[in-house]
Amino acid sequence: MKRCDRLVDVGRRQFLRGGAVATAGAAAATVVPTDAKAKPGTALLRYPANKLANVKDLKTNEPLDVGYPDADAPGVLLKLGKKVEGGVGPDGDIVGFSTVCPHKGFPLAYDGDRRTLNCPGHYSVFDCEAGGQQVWGQATQNLPQYILKVDDKGDIYAEGVDELLYGRLSNVL
Repeated sequence: MKRCDRLVDVGRRQFLRGGAVATAGAAAATVVPTDAKAKPGTALLRYPANKLANVKDLKTNEPLDVGYPDADAPGVLLKLGKKVEGGVGPDGDIVGFSTVCPHKGFPLAYDGDRRTLNCPGHYSVFDCEAGGQQVWGQATQNLPQYILKVDDKGDIYAEGVDELLYGRLSNVL
């Protein structure tokens, strides 16, 4: 029987030392500085501010179609009529969402009675008063919500998105 002369004989101590170094390296790689974590209500990625509409363009509980962060990403602005978390404007009731289901990319429809965006494909339901939180269906993430800002003229600007848009590997333009 021929023996391979390229084998390396690793002793017990060298094996344990190598394992300890690998474990320490893996532990160090998982540590994230606290200032690098996303804060609630902030965008994962900030885009240049895009003007979407003016407060005067919105009517309570009637969706206004928009495209953000580009024309290939359909969305909606909503004036809900009551202050909600993440809402902007004089009454804190204006929010914006992507209208593409994060599950399989079906276009969402707004239900004004329930104030939800609903998917006709697999029946996912997203609560617009709760930041686009999924309340029913097959989706595995919440609906991407726009980070909005209103200036002193009432112009509504989107500055980022808090979830990954469907069909994109990242939210980078």
